[in-house]
Amino acid sequence: MIQKLILEIRAGAGGDEAAIFAGEMGRMYQKYSAKRGWSFSILDSNSTTLGGFKSMVAQIKGESAYDDLKNESGVHRVQRVPKTEKAGRVHTSTISVAVLPEVELKQVNIKPSDLEITTFRSSGPGGQNVQKVESAVRILHKPTGVVVASQSERSQLQNRECAMSILCSKIYEAQRNAEAAKLGADRKEQIGTADRSEKMRTYNFPDDRITDHRVGKKFHNIEKILEGDLDPIVKAFKKQQAPS
Repeated sequence: MIQKLILEIRAGAGGDEAAIFAGEMGRMYQKYSAKRGWSFSILDSNSTTLGGFKSMVAQIKGESAYDDLKNESGVHRVQRVPKTEKAGRVHTSTISVAVLPEVELKQVNIKPSDLEITTFRSSGPGGQNVQKVESAVRILHKPTGVVVASQSERSQLQNRECAMSILCSKIYEAQRNAEAAKLGADRKEQIGTADRSEKMRTYNFPDDRITDHRVGKKFHNIEKILEGDLDPIVKAFKKQQAPS
């Protein structure tokens, strides 16, 4: 089944190194999407001078895309010697990943009066046109304080549609979390605080080992996985979650 999702990556603890790793992870999901034949579109990003991202939001569309990537949500911890480290010390940094199913506006109760919509000049790709006119769109959902933006498209209308899509997914997820809390479910937010102590997966470069702390499995050849070879991890979750 064709599924659409919103992928959000944010640098957490670790400064420049966290941003660099966020960039590497974003490219990993992009390469994996290409291998799977999925479409991958960056809707909004806040890049750094070292090739990383403070934040990135993308839309992915393809066969079983959400089912296969939903377990990527959470805090990813990286342990390695950063390129910016001169003393050769291993640093620990974190990023947070959120994978949200894309939902339609009719599935979420959003009132037009609750929205504050502003436009700005895009800093992303798209040619000279996006630099000259305010084609990028930022939307604030006043009741929740959620802010989303899109600047990847050439027209303001297209960016508004993309931003609304992101907003719907975020509000829908927040409503689901609230409902789960009312039922007494002990369910944490996907992103958490991105503190170093919070982790669902650890990427240990000195030992060339990735440990997923939920399935209790270790994977090797980090560089190959970062090149988009995510299938071993995806399959490990499928095997664990398959009915016995």
